[in-house]
Amino acid sequence: MNEKRIQQVLEIERQAQELYDKAVQNAQQLPVQAEQESQAILDKARVEAEAEAQQLIAKAEASQETTKILTEAENKNREMEALVMTHFDRAVNYIFDRVIGRE
Repeated sequence: MNEKRIQQVLEIERQAQELYDKAVQNAQQLPVQAEQESQAILDKARVEAEAEAQQLIAKAEASQETTKILTEAENKNREMEALVMTHFDRAVNYIFDRVIGRE
């Protein structure tokens, strides 16, 4: 019976050693795995940030272009108003001259 107990103890020790070896192996792999996962997360975040930055730049450029077009349109509108007022004054003077009989 002692022999059987010794064999059981030896088997338990062998199993414990296997568990310990697996735990050590897993512990050694954890930093590598964590590094790989963190690198993947960083890469994904970088790609997403670059995409968002491109979108923001595109929107900003579009906004600047819109502002430029609106400014140019406002300037042309003012020029046209000034030209219209000049022609309007001339037209009013012409009508007065016709009514008064100068022409």
